Amino acid sequence: MAARPVSRMLQRVLRSSVRRCSSGAPVTQHRPGEPSRTAAEELSRRRQFLREHAVPFSAFLTDSFGRQHSYLRISLTEKCNLRCQYCMPEEGVPLTPKADLLTTEEILTLARLFVKEGVDKIRLTGGEPLIRPDVVDIVAQLHRLEGLRTIGITTNGINLARLLPQLQKAGLSAINISLDTLVPAKFEFIVRRKGFHKVMEGIHKAIELGYSPVKVNCVVMRGLNEDELLNFVALTKGLPLDVRFIEYMPFDGNKWNFKKMVSYKEMLDTLQQQWPELEKLPEEESSTAKAFKIPGFRGQVSFITSMSEHFCGTCNRLRITADGNLKVCLFGSSEVSLRDHLRAGASEEELLRIIGAAVGRKKRQHAELPLMLQDSPPAISSQDPFHVQGIRHRVSFSNRMSTWWKGCWVSRTPPLGQRWSNSPQRHCSSHLDSDANPKCLSAVSGAPATPSGPLPTSDHLTHVDTEGRAAMVDVGGKPDTERVAVASAVVLLGPVAFKLVQENQLKKGDALVVAQLAGVQAAKLTSQLIPLCHHVALSHVQVRLELDAARHAVGIRASCRAWGPTGVEMEALTAAAVAALTLYDMCKAVSRDIVLGEIKLLSKTGGQRGDFHRT
Repeated sequence: MAARPVSRMLQRVLRSSVRRCSSGAPVTQHRPGEPSRTAAEELSRRRQFLREHAVPFSAFLTDSFGRQHSYLRISLTEKCNLRCQYCMPEEGVPLTPKADLLTTEEILTLARLFVKEGVDKIRLTGGEPLIRPDVVDIVAQLHRLEGLRTIGITTNGINLARLLPQLQKAGLSAINISLDTLVPAKFEFIVRRKGFHKVMEGIHKAIELGYSPVKVNCVVMRGLNEDELLNFVALTKGLPLDVRFIEYMPFDGNKWNFKKMVSYKEMLDTLQQQWPELEKLPEEESSTAKAFKIPGFRGQVSFITSMSEHFCGTCNRLRITADGNLKVCLFGSSEVSLRDHLRAGASEEELLRIIGAAVGRKKRQHAELPLMLQDSPPAISSQDPFHVQGIRHRVSFSNRMSTWWKGCWVSRTPPLGQRWSNSPQRHCSSHLDSDANPKCLSAVSGAPATPSGPLPTSDHLTHVDTEGRAAMVDVGGKPDTERVAVASAVVLLGPVAFKLVQENQLKKGDALVVAQLAGVQAAKLTSQLIPLCHHVALSHVQVRLELDAARHAVGIRASCRAWGPTGVEMEALTAAAVAALTLYDMCKAVSRDIVLGEIKLLSKTGGQRGDFHRT
């Protein structure tokens, strides 16, 4: 590194009038009577100095395709305080023994080596990095490394508001916060934990402390949160956010299916329909994001197109796992243990040869992209925005968010359970309807089933061919009509579980909200659960739950609507049944003497066989 002595000479020459920061960049001493520089001005000055006195890039970190790896991601822990459904199973994953994880000193030793060779950006990841007790000290130690320009962190935000002031003082310069929904109840469903308001508080704190932009990472999943794209973008109107929509990616623990992925082009089309003036921003070198901005908005939106349009050709990233393995590609399976060589007493030169060999073997691109991703899968309509009766009032999204961002949202938006625990009559609906009757659950009344109206029947099973084998019905020649179906179910909880549900005191969380969301999700996935069902693009799903104190029961009513050649009674029945099963799952730790029953079709309209109404 021939240029380093030159850099040191410059520092000695400048020492009489300036002090040094950890990178060697001059930082002017503040003199009395002179206006002090802002943090942003000082950071800009530091970056300019580093650009002008950059050292030659290391051959050890340059691969056979000429890609220079100047960005290192270090996992501080395998542990996480959430259980996101696309990331890991509810019970968690087997953890590496503590003795096999990198110590703080080993992390800093490796970081020091990589920075010396040209890495100028380090991002701390996990697991959840902010649950590591010495994370602030690690940031402070990294900040002292000469040549390191950026220290970032990717966090779920649960502990961010509490730790960020200390992290900022230690030298943290960039923040990415993971948030996949703006609906508190859906947040709890996705991550299997409470904490939505802590994440929002963390985002608010980051803006308050001057981070700009604050990056918000949103993994977009078909059938779960693709209906919130516009709401996320609306946040950037008045806030310095970079909302980054990430294509759902395959990992071992998330049972990946390409049908769940919403492609960049599909997301972009959705945004352009609402904001035709959306402008593409110039792409930064080695950036993984395609950035856009709406004129007049403070923030911007970006797309991480890992699956549909990979960015392998400009990849400059390396990763060190919590147990000390070097990964040259996130999607690759090959790893090299730097921990083992460190503990065996390897010299710096030996470590560099090992790192250089691994980087040299890096492939041109990751090989695990399914070919079918070249074309976007058919869109599944999910227009219902998961409004939950008794939880949110029908106010505009922007008004609700502005209340949060004025710093008052914590007190104005109490926890879900608090809002319901004082109510003797709890009920939950996935859709607000001013004409809805809150006592409309006919399933609870136990009325006898009596078909009404014409109901032509078939004299044979339609899902069996002439030889008795299972076969899907061909609906290609049927006319498109409006199809509506309503189904119900009842869950007899017993007095103990019923009281806990009524008061929202279950340890797993709000049973009614989770069951309601599960019912909506199930309706949209019916064709994947029932083999011979056709896929139906639902235009509306509604799931209502109501407590029946006399029977210690929960009544469930699910309705589905679509326009097409086939009915939606299976979707309605699936929604009611899965909501009932979810209630059982939420309550089984309290009692297994729970009875699921009365799952039935209440009505259906549309189609050649006429209407059906159960009275």
